[in-house]
Amino acid sequence: MTAVLDPLGPIPGAAAAHHRLRAPRPHRLAVPAWWRDAVGVATWASMLVVVALWVAGGGVQDLGGLGEALSSLGRLAGLVSADLLLIQVLLMARIPMVERVYGQDELARRHRWVGFASVSLMLVHIILLILGYAITDQVNVVRQTWDFVVDYPGMLLATAATGLLLLVAGTSIRLARAKLRYESWHLLHLYAYLGVGLSIPHELWTGAEFVSSPWARVYWWTLYLAALAAYLIWRVALPLWRSHAHRLVVERVVPEGPGVVSVIMRGRRPDRLASAGQFLTWRFRDRPGWTRGNPYSISAVPTTERIRITVKDLGDNCASLAGLRPGTRVMVEGPYGRLHAGVRTRRGVTLMGSGIGITPMRALLEELEQEPGEVTLIYRASTEQDLVLRAELDSLAAQRGARVFYVVGPRIGGRPSWLPRSAAHLGDAEALAHLVPGIADQDVYLCGAEPWMDAAAAAARACGVPEGRIHRERFGW
Repeated sequence: MTAVLDPLGPIPGAAAAHHRLRAPRPHRLAVPAWWRDAVGVATWASMLVVVALWVAGGGVQDLGGLGEALSSLGRLAGLVSADLLLIQVLLMARIPMVERVYGQDELARRHRWVGFASVSLMLVHIILLILGYAITDQVNVVRQTWDFVVDYPGMLLATAATGLLLLVAGTSIRLARAKLRYESWHLLHLYAYLGVGLSIPHELWTGAEFVSSPWARVYWWTLYLAALAAYLIWRVALPLWRSHAHRLVVERVVPEGPGVVSVIMRGRRPDRLASAGQFLTWRFRDRPGWTRGNPYSISAVPTTERIRITVKDLGDNCASLAGLRPGTRVMVEGPYGRLHAGVRTRRGVTLMGSGIGITPMRALLEELEQEPGEVTLIYRASTEQDLVLRAELDSLAAQRGARVFYVVGPRIGGRPSWLPRSAAHLGDAEALAHLVPGIADQDVYLCGAEPWMDAAAAAARACGVPEGRIHRERFGW
């Protein structure tokens, strides 16, 4: 069996720490293709159930007069909005099956769009009910709005919930996110859970479907309890248990390049914590604000004693990692992401990393089962000094028989491209096909800045790689 370099040696600073050999391990995270279909079917089925319960509760029969029709359609909009709100919670509840199917970046995008749809339907629900009741009772909309808020049970709480959900939706717009630090945005985003909780009383006390239909009550209570249980199990209990079970502490911090450090941690069987290519949310308990976690990929295959992340100073909490003290306790949440060997479908694999996005690719290069020539690594960087972990990559490539290409230089101006300025005369797909002949029959893994990944993915598709064999992970929020 081919042996590979292990950078997590037990002797800090010793050359021997970079030359202990270890056999690659097989991956553990196979993802059956039907999982994605099952998650999609369950999502759409929940909305069909909501519509069916509305019909069974007389929703169609109430479409007679204008006021009754608007009120009935308003209730339907509210029901679908509530269903989407709970789906939104489930999408980000870190359910392992859902995480493995979609990955965090795709889940975040779906979560965002489901949230916008839910909030939009919530506003439609409010407007239609106000208009419908105002027409039926023959009062103006201002009086009807006041009556709703003041006189109906639970409506003051529902009004507060609406405000919180609008706040979360507003700060989720791209322009708003760009003006917020990650920690501030994350804290504001937590108010969505309070909004969900505050919306429940008015549904229980005034919702026609809750009041009149036992089947509807069973459905909605089941869905609410499932969302709560998923959050408590996978967002709270499991991270606490894993942090306790693995007992990770910082062993040392190693400079890797300009603004880049590796944090090596020791603990109990960290090799059972994550696979190469995945990332975890890390919390280092040595400073104020340690409860705010940051996502970092592991940059080497974990051993039975050690695990490593490699981080570039990109703002937020990254810069402070260089000052971590040995012995600092570490809490983890995860693992997450689709950049692992379990999504592999072909023997041939192309790994493409840009900047600090090389870290999961370096771990995959070490872990992937391969024969000489089956794996190609392409590493894009602005300068030679930015090629972090290069010695490890060269050593791994030599031992595993992989091909490595360093694509170095400033960006091409005027067009989105994964290439440097020195290759501006080449097309993106042309250059990729030249470096990796036969790439159309390979899996392609991508990690880097979003525009760079978009350009690399477009080049891979132009070379004939189907979208289902392009695996990527975005860390934007």
